Amino acid sequence: MFPNINNMKIYLICGKTDLRKGIDGLAALVTEAFSLDAYDNAIFLFCGTRSDRFKALYWDKTGFVLYYKRIENGRFQWPRNQSEVKKINAHQLRRLLAGFSVEEKKTILPCEKGLLC
Repeated sequence: MFPNINNMKIYLICGKTDLRKGIDGLAALVTEAFSLDAYDNAIFLFCGTRSDRFKALYWDKTGFVLYYKRIENGRFQWPRNQSEVKKINAHQLRRLLAGFSVEEKKTILPCEKGLLC
């Protein structure tokens, strides 16, 4: 879906974004609201009010590429902290696109030495 994301920065724009915005509007949001460089070697991900669709914006050295995806059955586990940007890695992006939360929660806690758990 994306270029080699292992060599790119991936920014998740938390909260709700107006997905009616096109390339220029989303690039302006990246630079003005979050002080990031839209021309950087990075992918910027945006989610709308409905958590079943997202847009991704990146600069491929010749122009902007805009991806739009709507899933048919389910919702993305998108962080909803308004006006926050979260830098994630390729593994976290794959988790998000598979329907999981970006943050992995530990289900097995370590035991203290000498205590029965």
